[in-house]
Amino acid sequence: MLKETLSMSERLACKAVGLARSTYRRLPLCQTPTDPDAEMRAWLRAYATKHPCHGFRRAWAALRFDERREVNKKRIHRLWREEGLQVRVHSPRKRAGISSVPPIIADAPNVVWAIDFQFDSAIDGKAIKIASMIDEHTRLSLLDMVERSITGEALVEELKKVFAASGGPPKVLRMDNGPEMISQALQRFCAGKTGMVYIPPGCPWDNGYIESFNNRLRKECLNRNHWNTLLEARVVIGDFKAEHNNRHRHSALGYLTPAEYAAACRCTHTPVACGIN
Repeated sequence: MLKETLSMSERLACKAVGLARSTYRRLPLCQTPTDPDAEMRAWLRAYATKHPCHGFRRAWAALRFDERREVNKKRIHRLWREEGLQVRVHSPRKRAGISSVPPIIADAPNVVWAIDFQFDSAIDGKAIKIASMIDEHTRLSLLDMVERSITGEALVEELKKVFAASGGPPKVLRMDNGPEMISQALQRFCAGKTGMVYIPPGCPWDNGYIESFNNRLRKECLNRNHWNTLLEARVVIGDFKAEHNNRHRHSALGYLTPAEYAAACRCTHTPVACGIN
């Protein structure tokens, strides 16, 4: 290092660090023809090439049980590390949406609507994607989308219909950081109409109302049915959401159905010091 960075001679560099020149010039054993681990290193390199996602423990197991070779696991770990064969675990950071307003409490109807997606599959293995949205105050299910795939543009078209049927948008849409949620199409649509609140990545409990609804949908509907066609899934899931609104008695609503509670509710939103009131 001193030779390259400070342009020092070999003699002066060795003297500066107190190292004999013969020691400096001596190659590591692993770089010499007499390396006792040369064959093992070659085997490990070949194994890593064939199994790029395996680590040293699997390599040791292959040697021990497949090759019937008695070899110390620590030795394999050392050689694996010296050969630079460690598997680098790449965990990309999930892209997070930027909330346009601070979170607020759903103290009245049409204040906070929570939206989320679920996946299921038909008997032919094809994916089925389900979009659901509830009013966090009344627990009304407001959105019924069942498709093979749902883009941000398709979600916007359905939200237009829901906003029109409900007499206008809510003050806030609460959602996770899925690709449809952070899409430019949805952000352009919500700009000037409603606030967008994104929960932190990896924190589904921050969207607890819709997660609770999705849990019921999973246990009481999706897990009890097998879909032959997309149309069948649409009909059955639509019936479940209609029953949720009109027949499911919710303990948090005094055992009223969401529809009954919404019809009788006289709560009004209490503004707080934030930029959406």
